[in-house]
Amino acid sequence: MAAGKVICENRKARFHYEILEKFEAGIALLGSEVKSLREGGGNLTDSYAHFHRDELWLANFHISHYKAANQFNHEVTRQRKLLMHRRELERLRGKIQEKGLTLIPMSLY
Repeated sequence: MAAGKVICENRKARFHYEILEKFEAGIALLGSEVKSLREGGGNLTDSYAHFHRDELWLANFHISHYKAANQFNHEVTRQRKLLMHRRELERLRGKIQEKGLTLIPMSLY
Protein backbone atom coordinates (compact mmCIF):
# COMPACT_ATOMS: atom_id res chain seq x y z
CA MET A 1 0.00 0.00 0.00
CA ALA A 2 1.27 3.43 -0.89
CA ALA A 3 1.96 5.95 1.85
CA GLY A 4 -1.14 7.95 2.69
CA LYS A 5 -3.70 8.63 5.35
CA VAL A 6 -6.03 5.67 5.89
CA ILE A 7 -9.61 6.97 5.72
CA CYS A 8 -11.38 3.74 6.63
CA GLU A 9 -10.43 0.10 7.07
CA ASN A 10 -12.26 -3.22 6.99
CA ARG A 11 -10.74 -5.00 9.99
CA LYS A 12 -13.31 -7.82 10.01
CA ALA A 13 -12.19 -8.90 6.54
CA ARG A 14 -8.82 -10.03 7.90
CA PHE A 15 -10.63 -12.22 10.42
CA HIS A 16 -13.36 -13.65 8.19
CA TYR A 17 -11.41 -14.19 4.95
CA GLU A 18 -8.07 -15.58 3.86
CA ILE A 19 -6.24 -12.83 1.99
CA LEU A 20 -4.59 -14.32 -1.11
CA GLU A 21 -3.64 -11.16 -3.03
CA LYS A 22 -3.91 -7.41 -2.71
CA PHE A 23 -4.68 -4.94 -5.50
CA GLU A 24 -4.96 -1.19 -5.68
CA ALA A 25 -7.74 0.52 -7.58
CA GLY A 26 -9.08 4.01 -7.99
CA ILE A 27 -12.69 4.80 -7.22
CA ALA A 28 -15.04 7.18 -9.03
CA LEU A 29 -16.64 9.49 -6.45
CA LEU A 30 -18.90 12.54 -6.43
CA GLY A 31 -17.82 15.79 -4.78
CA SER A 32 -20.05 15.36 -1.73
CA GLU A 33 -18.67 11.82 -1.25
CA VAL A 34 -15.08 13.07 -1.24
CA LYS A 35 -15.87 15.75 1.34
CA SER A 36 -17.75 13.27 3.53
CA LEU A 37 -14.83 10.82 3.41
CA ARG A 38 -12.41 13.58 4.42
CA GLU A 39 -14.57 14.04 7.52
CA GLY A 40 -14.36 10.30 8.28
CA GLY A 41 -17.80 9.32 6.95
CA GLY A 42 -16.91 5.99 5.29
CA ASN A 43 -17.61 2.39 6.30
CA LEU A 44 -16.24 -0.62 4.36
CA THR A 45 -17.93 -3.31 6.47
CA ASP A 46 -20.09 -5.64 4.32
CA SER A 47 -18.82 -4.12 1.07
CA TYR A 48 -17.58 -6.20 -1.85
CA ALA A 49 -16.60 -5.79 -5.50
CA HIS A 50 -18.25 -7.48 -8.46
CA PHE A 51 -18.11 -7.39 -12.24
CA HIS A 52 -20.96 -5.97 -14.28
CA ARG A 53 -20.28 -6.36 -17.98
CA ASP A 54 -16.59 -5.45 -18.33
CA GLU A 55 -16.41 -3.07 -15.37
CA LEU A 56 -15.63 -3.60 -11.68
CA TRP A 57 -18.11 -2.10 -9.22
CA LEU A 58 -17.97 -1.62 -5.44
CA ALA A 59 -21.25 -2.46 -3.68
CA ASN A 60 -22.48 -1.74 -0.12
CA PHE A 61 -19.77 0.85 0.58
CA HIS A 62 -21.46 3.29 2.96
CA ILE A 63 -20.50 6.97 2.68
CA SER A 64 -22.46 9.25 5.00
CA HIS A 65 -24.25 12.34 3.74
CA TYR A 66 -22.22 15.54 3.63
CA LYS A 67 -24.24 18.03 5.65
CA ALA A 68 -23.26 21.12 3.62
CA ALA A 69 -24.30 19.52 0.30
CA ASN A 70 -28.01 19.85 1.16
CA GLN A 71 -30.18 18.81 -1.80
CA PHE A 72 -27.15 17.86 -3.92
CA ASN A 73 -26.15 14.99 -1.64
CA HIS A 74 -25.34 11.51 -2.90
CA GLU A 75 -27.04 8.17 -2.35
CA VAL A 76 -25.43 6.62 0.75
CA THR A 77 -24.79 3.07 -0.54
CA ARG A 78 -24.80 3.53 -4.31
CA GLN A 79 -22.55 1.34 -6.42
CA ARG A 80 -19.26 3.00 -7.28
CA LYS A 81 -17.02 2.20 -10.21
CA LEU A 82 -13.53 0.91 -9.46
CA LEU A 83 -10.78 2.05 -11.82
CA MET A 84 -8.08 -0.43 -12.89
CA HIS A 85 -6.12 -1.23 -16.04
CA ARG A 86 -7.86 -3.53 -18.51
CA ARG A 87 -5.24 -6.29 -18.12
CA GLU A 88 -5.66 -6.31 -14.34
CA LEU A 89 -9.45 -6.51 -14.70
CA GLU A 90 -9.23 -9.44 -17.11
CA ARG A 91 -6.85 -11.29 -14.78
CA LEU A 92 -9.13 -10.69 -11.77
CA ARG A 93 -12.22 -11.82 -13.67
CA GLY A 94 -10.46 -15.05 -14.65
CA LYS A 95 -9.42 -15.80 -11.06
CA ILE A 96 -12.89 -15.11 -9.68
CA GLN A 97 -14.63 -17.31 -12.26
CA GLU A 98 -12.08 -20.11 -12.05
CA LYS A 99 -11.65 -20.43 -8.29
CA GLY A 100 -14.86 -18.88 -6.94
CA LEU A 101 -13.06 -16.13 -5.02
CA THR A 102 -14.54 -12.88 -3.68
CA LEU A 103 -13.16 -9.35 -3.91
CA ILE A 104 -13.31 -7.58 -0.55
CA PRO A 105 -12.05 -3.99 -0.03
CA MET A 106 -9.53 -3.84 2.82
CA SER A 107 -8.84 -0.13 3.21
CA LEU A 108 -9.41 3.27 1.65
CA TYR A 109 -6.68 5.91 1.67
